[in-house]
Amino acid sequence: MNTGNTDAFEAGEMVPADEAGATMMSWRSPLRRFVLLGGAVLWLAGFLVLAQERSFFAAGPAVGLTAAQANRGKPVYDESCANCHGTNLENGQFGPPLRGSAFKMHWENQSANALFTYIAAKMPPAAPGGLGDRAYSDVEAYILQANGVAAGDKELTPTRSQSEITVRTINQDATYQSAMAARKKLLAGITPVTEDMLQHPPDGEWLVWRGSYQNLAFSPLKKISTTNVHDLGMAWTLALPVSANEITPLVHDGILFVESGASIQALNGATGEVLWQYNRSLPESLRNGQQSRMKNIAIYGDALYAPTADGHVVALETKTGKLIWDHAVMSSHEGEAGRAPFSMTGGPVVAKGKVIIGTSLGINTGGGNYIVGLDVATGNEAWRFNTIAKPGEPGGDSWNGAPFEQRFGGGVWTSGSYDPARNLVYFGTGNTYDIGTLMLPQPRVGESRDALYTDSTLALDPDTGKLVWHRQHMKRDVWDLDWVFEQSLLTLPVNGKPTELVVTGGKTAIFDAMDRATGKYVFSRDLGLQNIVIAIDPVTGEEATNPALEPEPGKTKLLCPNAYGARNWPTTAFDPASYVLYVPLVETCADYSWTPRSPGQIAAGGDDIHFGQRPRPDSDGKLGRIEAINLATGKVLWIHRQRAPLVSSLLATGGGLVFVGALDRFFSAYNAATGKLLWQTQLNAAPNSSPVTYGVQGEQYVAVVAGGGGPLSSASSSLTPEIDNPPGGTTLWVFKLPSR
Repeated sequence: MNTGNTDAFEAGEMVPADEAGATMMSWRSPLRRFVLLGGAVLWLAGFLVLAQERSFFAAGPAVGLTAAQANRGKPVYDESCANCHGTNLENGQFGPPLRGSAFKMHWENQSANALFTYIAAKMPPAAPGGLGDRAYSDVEAYILQANGVAAGDKELTPTRSQSEITVRTINQDATYQSAMAARKKLLAGITPVTEDMLQHPPDGEWLVWRGSYQNLAFSPLKKISTTNVHDLGMAWTLALPVSANEITPLVHDGILFVESGASIQALNGATGEVLWQYNRSLPESLRNGQQSRMKNIAIYGDALYAPTADGHVVALETKTGKLIWDHAVMSSHEGEAGRAPFSMTGGPVVAKGKVIIGTSLGINTGGGNYIVGLDVATGNEAWRFNTIAKPGEPGGDSWNGAPFEQRFGGGVWTSGSYDPARNLVYFGTGNTYDIGTLMLPQPRVGESRDALYTDSTLALDPDTGKLVWHRQHMKRDVWDLDWVFEQSLLTLPVNGKPTELVVTGGKTAIFDAMDRATGKYVFSRDLGLQNIVIAIDPVTGEEATNPALEPEPGKTKLLCPNAYGARNWPTTAFDPASYVLYVPLVETCADYSWTPRSPGQIAAGGDDIHFGQRPRPDSDGKLGRIEAINLATGKVLWIHRQRAPLVSSLLATGGGLVFVGALDRFFSAYNAATGKLLWQTQLNAAPNSSPVTYGVQGEQYVAVVAGGGGPLSSASSSLTPEIDNPPGGTTLWVFKLPSR
């Protein structure tokens, strides 16, 4: 659904709640002003209220409603109210929570008569007053019963006095008023974000997935340094809605924005105080987004842009959380097809007035994946690029003659990079899940089995979505060795001349460098943890694979790395001053096998390759590894190895530090020059996420999200069974130095 016109959609606006005397936040809507008698506000934001649950009604005589009346009210509510307020009265995307502390606390001293009078006059918005008095009384009874009002033997009626039903008064003293004023001032101070800021972020900001358009995961902040990091302590922490994590917070003007599960929150970056929260109502099958993995949101102008667990992208006002537009990128059919429904695990990048994001649909989605460009103002789809080439189009003859619906994969798991000077966005793509098509003999002259555009870097025009150039790093990938990860835009000396490159590495931990403008191959760096590629042409970069590892029916072969890769989505970090790339690695192999399938099975989708994880044959038991390599020279500066596999992205800082998290729940800081461990702390769960750093009022903070436990952590745990990693517990941890 595209809701660029908020008036037509009746979306609401969350605002600081010093208006109308409401607590925390209140809700305004272009078509609906939920302002009740006496100036109290029915709060329509689904907002998190940090208040202790207590009795809804003040002490007094029993309220007259019956269980039968409440039961009659439920189907009326389901038909006429649930679409906005949610199926359980508190998970609505476009209406208020009608039970719980938010509802109770924001009906200050109002009678049930006032509630009846209001809903009978105003609800539902499409037909106010159209349900009839009895239906309204029944719905009211259903709402009151849901809030703990005991049923009796008398029904609520429109004419009965219900004045005994009142809500306890809350304490709006000077402390409260001061807190609300400070909150309002903080939100009002949020300034628009420009493209130049995304390219060159102010030092204390974290505005893009890995810091800036270049995606280098480097910050110049240096208040936390090698000399004082041992004093680093917790600044604050906050439990987030449960999700599978992989989260990257963004920080602008001292406000931290974070998405987890079905919620997006704006937090005070210095204290963790919740300023506003957007809650999305999701189908029951999506379990409130608990299995979702959205790596990042984007910020531009006065808006946030976020993928959702149900395959949409939404735009929210940064100051209020108000929904600006809502666009469905994926169809319900696509959501049902893959293992992970409605998957957009890589977040958006905003460039040239477009919100650009790729899909990562699963193994049963014929025709594969795509990248879309949405209009930044309306959410309308401006263009779509298919990452799997269609027959009759460039690259369409690279699928061994298979029809389009029998071509799979090309997933886009990570956000793109953007070069404003060349007006190009860069994305990486994954493999094909079913290799049967690529194992068949070539049917005719002119066909190949390269499977474009899998395992590729794509350079697209953000205005049109047109493919400007591509480089396929691994042709005919029949081993699940994706090249879908970050595209780092950096400058290195090549033949004595500063050269602007795009550098990316696949699961093999081979890193390719290409000219940003043309895609011309420049060099490769192999970190030595794979046995598939036996040679790389120094001129073209063409990879020759080991013929002994060609899949054969019924034969198991040793493949290094395993299907999760020597590296995966946790990103590298690059120091532009020293040319050093810091790489998170896992030392693993797999027993690999292929089970051929019939043409009908191939057409139905699924996978036909299998992996039994195992350590490397020469393993000493240490699986986790950080490697620091000078990309300009190829010299390895240092290697740190440990038992616990790494599960977070790396973060490098101007203070000479590299931060990373591991499966054993430790979040650590290393000396960037030597690899020496300088500081670590153990979190509540493994930090399956991308850490960031930011500044507020002269203080430097480091933030990381723990918990969730996506596929990468689950896979690693089988190789280190002694490491206990608790499930769930998605928690944002923020650290700083002690105040002096």
